[in-house]
Amino acid sequence: MDVNSSPLRVAVIGGGLVGALEAVLLARRGHHVDLYEYREDIRRCPNARGRSINLALSHRGRAALRAAALESTVLAQGVPMRGRMLHAPDGRRTPVPYDVLGKECIYSVNRKFLNEILLSAAETFPNVNLHFNHKLVAADFDSGELTFQAEGGARHVPAPQLLVGADGAHSRVRAAMLRRPGFDFRQSNIEHAYLELRIPPAPDGTSLLQPVNYLHIWPRGSFMLIALPNEDASWTVTLFAPSAQLGRLCAHPHEAPAFFRERGMADALLLLGEEQLRADFAASEPSLLLSVKCEPFNVGGKVVVIGDAAHAMVPFYGQGMNAGFEDCLILDGLLEKFPPEAALNEFSRTRVPDAHAICDLAMYNYVEMRDLVARPSYKLRRCLDSVLHRLAPGLWMPLYQGVTFSRRGYKWCMEHRRRQDKVLRGALTTAGVAAAAVLARWLWDNFEVQEMAPLKRLL
Repeated sequence: MDVNSSPLRVAVIGGGLVGALEAVLLARRGHHVDLYEYREDIRRCPNARGRSINLALSHRGRAALRAAALESTVLAQGVPMRGRMLHAPDGRRTPVPYDVLGKECIYSVNRKFLNEILLSAAETFPNVNLHFNHKLVAADFDSGELTFQAEGGARHVPAPQLLVGADGAHSRVRAAMLRRPGFDFRQSNIEHAYLELRIPPAPDGTSLLQPVNYLHIWPRGSFMLIALPNEDASWTVTLFAPSAQLGRLCAHPHEAPAFFRERGMADALLLLGEEQLRADFAASEPSLLLSVKCEPFNVGGKVVVIGDAAHAMVPFYGQGMNAGFEDCLILDGLLEKFPPEAALNEFSRTRVPDAHAICDLAMYNYVEMRDLVARPSYKLRRCLDSVLHRLAPGLWMPLYQGVTFSRRGYKWCMEHRRRQDKVLRGALTTAGVAAAAVLARWLWDNFEVQEMAPLKRLL
């Protein structure tokens, strides 16, 4: 039973994935929810497009959807991915399983489909009201009043008991928190940007890119191309590259096919099609990537930010949505156990370190995906991790395994990796000393007597 004796009046800002899921979970607890979204209803816009990059749904996100009774609905439309398929410049392909034990996978899910599912689920509750075309322009944390720019002009909304900011990386709720003393905010814009492309289905409705159940990657050092499968046999393809280079290609789209060929991505070019590739570059602009860290996540027991509003990250660990959904799940559990202020304080205390950790890990994983995966040292480390995890799955957990297929805290996963690094370094040092001792003994016993004799006399 909830610790709150009466339902809360909650305003959720942001009708995207995290905001819609938060509305569902709050409604299931009996709270009265008003959800405000600055855009029109995505379900009424057949051609609406949100941010690029398909979603990679994994363990944390699935747990939150399960709590909302939506997991099976979403998975039914997702495409399971068992691992990465690495494409070398010479055309060779190397599969790299996500789970060395072969039990787990992640799911490629269409962003618009998932948003529609969550909004429709929220709408089924009589204690939820959805307000589209409502842009938050002011939030007075002292009076609690909210001001929106809506159709017909400004709209003033009386103070809710709880304000949840789920309004993305450029959050207006977080912007209002910046004016409060003791609030820390850091934004990092990286030099790389992305551009979305598409591989269509074959004329017979099958997939042109095989095998289907993999995330395909063309790692090229400072560049990277990835392809995620869709349920209709098409592929969402994303090119990550330095912003200046992408900008040049968009300004000179006729150069795009040569760019692909010169960087060993001719197989991808064949599937994308040269004419379509030139058209896509001509019609597009690079999308920028940023990372956001802030703390605390709350203002007393009245305001809290979650998802990208609290911890926007680059997309290279596939954890942006999963971390946001986990925020909803954690906050839901805390609001069940504690009064609002205690719940929000505890949410900040426990979640901030994990949020900062996954932002750092996401940036590291970009370096890994575009560069390190092709290096022998990476392959050796992965081999060692695989063997040790098979031998002692309860003790040895590869970093990716912990982040993607467990509910362990992100900070714990990072620190556990450091502990394992220390163990491996110690083991390799010991092995090196032992090998040197064996070699020395062999030399002592087998070297030419006349060359060893002076040394043996001294010893």
